[in-house]
Amino acid sequence: MDSLKLNNLPLRYKLIVHFLLISILPSIGLGLLIGWTVDRIVEDQSNENTIQLIGKVNTALENDVENLQKITYLISFDPGVQKFLAKGKSTDITGTTSGESAQYNIRKFLQGFTTLSSEIAGIMVVNSGGDFISNEMYTRSGTSVTDEEWYKAAVDNKGIFKIIGHPYGRAVRSHADYKESEVVSAVRAIIDPETQVVQGVVLVDLKLRVIAETARDVTLGKTGYLTVVDSSGDMIYTPQHPLIKNIPMNLFTETSGISSEKVDGRHIQMIYRTSPFTGWTTLGVFPMEESAYGVREITFNVVTFVFVVCMLGMTASFYLAYSISRPICQLMSFMSKAESGDLTIRYWGERSDEIGMLGRSFNTMLAQIARLLSLTEVQERQKREAELRSLQAHIKPHFLYNTLDTIHWMARSKGSEDIAEVVHSLSRLFRLGLSKGSDIVPLADELEHIVSYLKIQHVRYSSKLAYKIEADPQLQEFYVLKLLLQPLVENAIYHGIKERRGPGHISIEVTEAEGDLLLTVRDNGAGIPPDRLAILRQKLNRIGEESGSGEAEPYQMEGTGSGYGILNVQARIRLTYGQEYGLSIDSELGTGTTVTVRHPIVRDSYNTHKNI
Repeated sequence: MDSLKLNNLPLRYKLIVHFLLISILPSIGLGLLIGWTVDRIVEDQSNENTIQLIGKVNTALENDVENLQKITYLISFDPGVQKFLAKGKSTDITGTTSGESAQYNIRKFLQGFTTLSSEIAGIMVVNSGGDFISNEMYTRSGTSVTDEEWYKAAVDNKGIFKIIGHPYGRAVRSHADYKESEVVSAVRAIIDPETQVVQGVVLVDLKLRVIAETARDVTLGKTGYLTVVDSSGDMIYTPQHPLIKNIPMNLFTETSGISSEKVDGRHIQMIYRTSPFTGWTTLGVFPMEESAYGVREITFNVVTFVFVVCMLGMTASFYLAYSISRPICQLMSFMSKAESGDLTIRYWGERSDEIGMLGRSFNTMLAQIARLLSLTEVQERQKREAELRSLQAHIKPHFLYNTLDTIHWMARSKGSEDIAEVVHSLSRLFRLGLSKGSDIVPLADELEHIVSYLKIQHVRYSSKLAYKIEADPQLQEFYVLKLLLQPLVENAIYHGIKERRGPGHISIEVTEAEGDLLLTVRDNGAGIPPDRLAILRQKLNRIGEESGSGEAEPYQMEGTGSGYGILNVQARIRLTYGQEYGLSIDSELGTGTTVTVRHPIVRDSYNTHKNI
């Protein structure tokens, strides 16, 4: 039903819908595809760039920490430091000239590292006895360095470099008065390679500003930032106003990845990477709405483009639909006027497209219809005139019938039976020949007509003419063309029996063969010479082939004296039923002639075509 409703829509609306479908829908689909693709690509590229930035920050931090590690190795291999560590608690090197000189040299050696590496806040070397040497750091009185947590952590790590993080709660102080949150401590225990006994610990403080400068240079969107977290979740570096203060370490299940957290109603996205060397996790933190800012801008541009395209598409659709449907509507209006009877209407236009061709064809059709109507009027007038002439022609035969009937009864009243029989046969001959104007008659009427004709001829030729008619009564119910046999019998009498010496005989036989009627007329007359028979057969075969107008010429045998001839019979049959029907002639000079008519079986008088 929906398709039927759509088919009933005017052409203008169909064209508008069609143009909108092929212009707007693809634009909307393309916009959605571009938006989805850009969203995915921009997000992937943004995350990838952030991970790369975090990787660079991690590399920079690893370089700084690696420098600290190298410094601890260099310090542990220094001979002066080795001697200091070897004394332990057994000897107090303070107060002696050589001891003061050794400490001076060690301090000078340590000062060289702090001078060359500005990121180092201080270095302290502690031996197993609790004695320490440092230029920048000291301890509070009454405290033992070996009891510090950082010292124990270094001893537990068995000579492996370890980053402690912010030195909260330690007894060590700095002459530069650095706050605990402003430095990051790293330690390494120095072990005797032979005895595997801890000889001391090297403590190095790294200035936090080095880490801050590295992380602060990276910006993520408008409010995003980088933060550094150690393995225990403590903040190594964080900006002054962080979006999230406590980082749950359970979010970091892998060495790198992307996670999200909802804080104060805002969705915070975190991209992280953990350094296997330092154990620190560098974390990029930014609101998710900022990550989609560029995507929204691109989406807005795409939506704007799609909107403009849709507006242009709608405008073009309405214009195209109007330009196509307007001439069609005009042509429909012309057709409606022509349908109402105004055949003078014409399409005026100079278009060369299909509409213009249709309009010119419409004009040609109207002109042709006008000519046909005029011709029909002429034919109707001629038909009425012909009917009038036919009516006039029928008046004369009726007068003739009445006159012949009068003569017939007058002859009977005078006792002239032979004259009465001839007059009666002639009357029936005329009546059956006209057949009320019909061109097709029952076979029984045609046979009765030929019987009347033979009776008249028998009176004329007396004992010289004998005839016989054989026809199955069932076949006599079929219809045949009128005056089919009379020309053939007339030709047999005048060109066969009349030329024969002695009495002649004519036989008429009607049979059915291969679904057709065969009407055979035989005579034992003089026959037809071969050369004349060949010419006659040639003329019979040409009939129906050489006439392109469909009208038969009135052929007639020489010397017949009749208005009908066998060539006329051939023309009537072939023009009515086709080339497969008609006459065939067989003749032998001095023996006789046989004429066979092949006629289709016609079962009613309203059909002049083959009806089996």
